[in-house]
This record gives sequence, C-alpha cells and structure tokens, in this order.
Amino acid sequence: MTTLVLTVVGDDRAGLVSAVADIVDAHGGNWENSELAELAGAFAGIVEVSVAADRADVLRAALEGLAGTLTVTVHTGGASDAEPAARTVTFDVVGNDRPGIVREVSSALSARGASIERMSTQTTDAAMAGGRLFEASVTATVAADLAIDELVADLERLAAEIQVDVSLADEI
Repeated sequence: MTTLVLTVVGDDRAGLVSAVADIVDAHGGNWENSELAELAGAFAGIVEVSVAADRADVLRAALEGLAGTLTVTVHTGGASDAEPAARTVTFDVVGNDRPGIVREVSSALSARGASIERMSTQTTDAAMAGGRLFEASVTATVAADLAIDELVADLERLAAEIQVDVSLADEI
C-alpha cells in the first residue's frame, strides 16, 4: 500500500468532502485520517489515504478532476527518518490575541527538539474584557532524554514574556 497525503482547499459549500471521498473510494483508496475545517468562508483540510501502489497515479489524476471546485495537492507519505519520540506532551495556550504567539511557541518547542504533531488554534471575542482571545491546543513529541520540566520552564518563561497562560495538559 502507498500512503498519500492530500491537502484540499476551496470555497466552502456542501458536498466537498463527499466529492473527495467518492473519488478515493472509486479508486480503491481508504480514507485513514483527516483534519477538515471551514475557515473564513474557505474549506481546508488534510487527508491521509492509503491505496494500492499500482492505483496511486490513477487516484492522483482523478483528484485533479476536482479543479475548479477544490484545489487538491497530493503528496506521497513516507516514514520519517527521525528517531521515534519517546513521549508526547499536550498543552494549552490562552491569552489576549496578538501577532507572534504561534511563532514564539513553535520556536520554543523547536529549540528543545520537540516536534508539533497536532495544533489547533482559534480566536474568539473576549466578552468580559473586549478584544480577541487566542486559544491553542498543542500536542508535541519529544525525545526520550528531554527533561519535561525544562520544556515546561521554557514555556512558562515565554508565557510571562508574551502575556499568555500556558498549561501542561498531559504527558504520555
């Protein structure tokens, strides 16, 4: 089996997921994992599909037929050359929205060799204080020899600098 990673973007409307799923199914593919969302009137997502190696090119070509409705980019998935991470940490970030929060948090993780597995962010109206509130949930993998308390200390220092709250939600 071959793993394909699809990125899909288009103007949001009913039936977009169904259109992609129909093509994947019609070409013997299996929809494995996905993250899909409507953002500011646009539909965007990433989908992991497995398909027999001899059918991958035909599936790619069929997905190109969605042009005009969706822009679909197909990447061939593969095993990472990186050493497997021994632990996963999950944490939340909450604070007044301002430019640079994602850059600062991701830089702090990168400096410790942590890799972001999943990140979900949103801004909402801060009803009591006015303005916008930034919220993020981040799951990162870390090397076995990384001292989690050092990473937490880095994130706590960062939180004080950029005036957000960072809380460790889980360590696996």
